[in-house]
Amino acid sequence: MPIRSLRVMFVSACAVLLAACTTLGPDLQAPQLEVVAVQMLSTDMFAQRFKVRVKVQNPNDLELPVRGIEYTILMMGDSFAEGMSDAPFVLPALGEAEFDMLVTTNFMSSFARLLSRAGGGKLENIDYEIVGKIMVDKGMVRKIPFNHRGTVDFTRTLKPLKAEPART
Repeated sequence: MPIRSLRVMFVSACAVLLAACTTLGPDLQAPQLEVVAVQMLSTDMFAQRFKVRVKVQNPNDLELPVRGIEYTILMMGDSFAEGMSDAPFVLPALGEAEFDMLVTTNFMSSFARLLSRAGGGKLENIDYEIVGKIMVDKGMVRKIPFNHRGTVDFTRTLKPLKAEPART
């Protein structure tokens, strides 16, 4: 086969691969994660367990199969919790889902500081920041970073979720 034919085939193959890569790796926007509520489940002298309800909104026009979420939660500027939620779910295109994370904190570090900074009053309208990465099983982009700030009310009672997010 002549060298010229090989070059044409090579350039054609590269063009096809490049086109395929652009369809596999869309320009994904970061989903919005919002802490809806925090409820204390148990406490003792050394640690507290909380249920943290999180709402995830997908601004993308394609569904995202989520493998897990790495997160750090700050309350009033101090570290409150960090970890990974590894329960997979599907985030609908241009839709949203809510899920609960169980979080354990060390009394001496996070929760005690939060109580002292709140002045011993009610834990209402507490400033928070949630930062991390969503791990997805779609396309070439596998980790999507996120960062959101807001306020959360610790006195709000959590009701059971209406429907669990679709599991993958």
